[in-house]
Amino acid sequence: MSRTQLYLVRHGEQDPASDHAPDGGLSQLGREQADRLGRRLRTVPFSAIHHSPLARAAQTADVVAGHLPRVPRHDCDFVADRTPVPSAGQRGRYPDRWLAWLDGVPDDERDEDAVALQAAVEHFGVTGDEDRQELLITHNFVIGWFVRHMLDAPVWRWIGLNQANCAITIVQWDSDRPPTLVSFNDTGHL
Repeated sequence: MSRTQLYLVRHGEQDPASDHAPDGGLSQLGREQADRLGRRLRTVPFSAIHHSPLARAAQTADVVAGHLPRVPRHDCDFVADRTPVPSAGQRGRYPDRWLAWLDGVPDDERDEDAVALQAAVEHFGVTGDEDRQELLITHNFVIGWFVRHMLDAPVWRWIGLNQANCAITIVQWDSDRPPTLVSFNDTGHL
């Protein structure tokens, strides 16, 4: 039996002075969160660190990588900041109360029918010949989508699955059983 474990981590707190700009980096608290995360994960035998290309995720990965010096890291579009939004034909699968909010999602974050997020799950959620553990430093809604997938919940149920900055969620695939949510939003190191 082979196993894949993904450690899903939301980036550290973004600098509030950036007004949530896509290129906004970490606040001082965000750097401290990332350092605590790195210390917590330093003994996990990761094969790779994948991080979103956005500054707050890349900076989080920089700090964490200081505690994991032998682990290769790279920016990865699979874990870029995305918000799943329903296409016109899929709007009925979402509760009416969320539709106006979803209609306001900026174009650069929209992932219609979660095509890109589903591709991320299919890319990372596979087992091979050997066990592997990988770290994905990403964004709240990406983690919510993975958790929704693991629980086989309705497509809209990523809404409200909120992840704290630098909290750890672990999802697992085994070659001979269904996917498992191992832990969600673990903040014990913060």
